[in-house]
Amino acid sequence: MTETPVLPENEESQRAWDGVLFDRFVHFRAQIVEGLGRFGIEAMRRFPPGEGDRVVDLGCGFGDSTAQLAELVGPAGSALGVDIAPRFVELARSEATLPNVRYEVMDVQAMPFEQRFDYAFSRFGTMFFANPVAALRNVRNALGDGGRLCMVVWRRREENPWLYVAEQVVKPLLPEEDETVDEAHCGPGPFSMAGADTVSLQLRAAGFAEIAFQRYDTPFSIGRDVDEAIEMNLALGPAAEALRFAGEQGEALRPKLEGLLREALAPYDTGDGVFLDSSVWFVTASAA
Repeated sequence: MTETPVLPENEESQRAWDGVLFDRFVHFRAQIVEGLGRFGIEAMRRFPPGEGDRVVDLGCGFGDSTAQLAELVGPAGSALGVDIAPRFVELARSEATLPNVRYEVMDVQAMPFEQRFDYAFSRFGTMFFANPVAALRNVRNALGDGGRLCMVVWRRREENPWLYVAEQVVKPLLPEEDETVDEAHCGPGPFSMAGADTVSLQLRAAGFAEIAFQRYDTPFSIGRDVDEAIEMNLALGPAAEALRFAGEQGEALRPKLEGLLREALAPYDTGDGVFLDSSVWFVTASAA
């Protein structure tokens, strides 16, 4: 597969994921791979690909989920990880060890895939499509008859205190985002697929059938201690984006925000880490 172009509406998202967000994800890589990885592992346990399947991993990031899929399908199968950010793909390629894995830079919304798959998977990758129906239609068309889709997406922000607590503390104190700000946006955002009715309509419009949702809740660690939890909340997630977009004004408020976050997060420190609740949908559908 050749690397595909990026549509104009996704160029800003690519700039964010290939720039500041890549750097921050690398900094918190151990926490992200362990924390977010647990959702992917549980989704694959409930809805595994078949042995010998050809699978595609949408928004593969570091490529750990793609490698897990490759192990599940075995040597007779294959796993392709795609991501809009070249630096993520370059890193995933450099660390790949399995012969049935490969990685490509791709804007899934931009154009159809060049091959067929039996199974499509995404761990928190589909929420950032500028046009989810167009992207999902490309995925549907790449699946053979009877092919399956499994997506992991966040439920409502109120159901995800691991992000929402910090957002409630930080955002009211920061200036409203200036439309002229020169900071790249990541796309629609982590909660864009929180509504089951909306996602069902998107999937049906894209040509999928047998759409189902399973809720999965689990405690989520945002740091080994409160200091690390504060650092993570001010680097990744809605609170961090509000701080980033506020620019110099936000940085001037950082000491105050850190103090308020320390107070808000202290009750969740178990001594073995700072844990708050999290909630996702496992969304499944078929290419009937």
